[in-house]
Amino acid sequence: MKNFFFPFAALFAAAALSSCDNNQGNTGIEGVMTVKLDNAEVTWIRDNAEPRLTERSLFPDASDSLIQSLGLENGIPASMSTFLVRKDGKLLLFDTGLGAENSRLGISLDSLGIDAGDIDFIFLTHLHGDHTGGMLAAGIPRFPKAEVYVSETEYNGWTAMSEKQKISAIGPLEAYGDRLHLFSEGDSLPCGVKQIPAYGHTPGHTVYQTGNLLIVGDIMHGAALQSAHPEICADFDMDKPAAIESRVKILDYARKNSLVMAGMHFPEPAFIFPSGETD
Repeated sequence: MKNFFFPFAALFAAAALSSCDNNQGNTGIEGVMTVKLDNAEVTWIRDNAEPRLTERSLFPDASDSLIQSLGLENGIPASMSTFLVRKDGKLLLFDTGLGAENSRLGISLDSLGIDAGDIDFIFLTHLHGDHTGGMLAAGIPRFPKAEVYVSETEYNGWTAMSEKQKISAIGPLEAYGDRLHLFSEGDSLPCGVKQIPAYGHTPGHTVYQTGNLLIVGDIMHGAALQSAHPEICADFDMDKPAAIESRVKILDYARKNSLVMAGMHFPEPAFIFPSGETD
């Protein structure tokens, strides 16, 4: 299967150099980096408090020889990240992290001088708890004025599951009442954000695009492995054939259009910059 990008380590070296060359990235806050892209400014926020490795065992289809050849025997570098986009005078938050006691989203927003009440829109890639856990604080909406957007296919997919799964996925959303918006394929979203169906990881997993930024959610849980081998799934992928199809589609789309990818589980700084490769 096609290798979509240059060797993984080189990508992140290129990303760091790009940030330095443009006087971007250094916010002075641990686990936070800001990059200016096209018509928006995007800030990566690491939600996990401690360094994160995805266990090799979560990729059962990856052979031991492949893992060893990539030097990933001890685990695959990863993160639990969210992304804040400033665009058209608005603040857009993509996913809300774990919401755990040691989550860093709130601390990082405070350090940036941003109050939870300043967030205008929340776009959810999917409804796993490590992406929606930060939506509530003490059972009430953490972002009091934010309008929340999620795929209707994703929402309906979880409502059809067991009661326990349904409550865990849908519960944080219901607290937002009429500020929760379910969109269908092809619907327009605020601030010109484009939604791209990328089903498989979950029933309605969604990728978002603004300008040359592609926020890819959980397309890859182990980018050092899956960027070169998109046919390998993590156990987290609910529909593995569909997840592979979506992963190939999104990686190819990013490559052909020279887009910067931002991934919720990419290792810090959670961006993959274009390789410059063309057809």
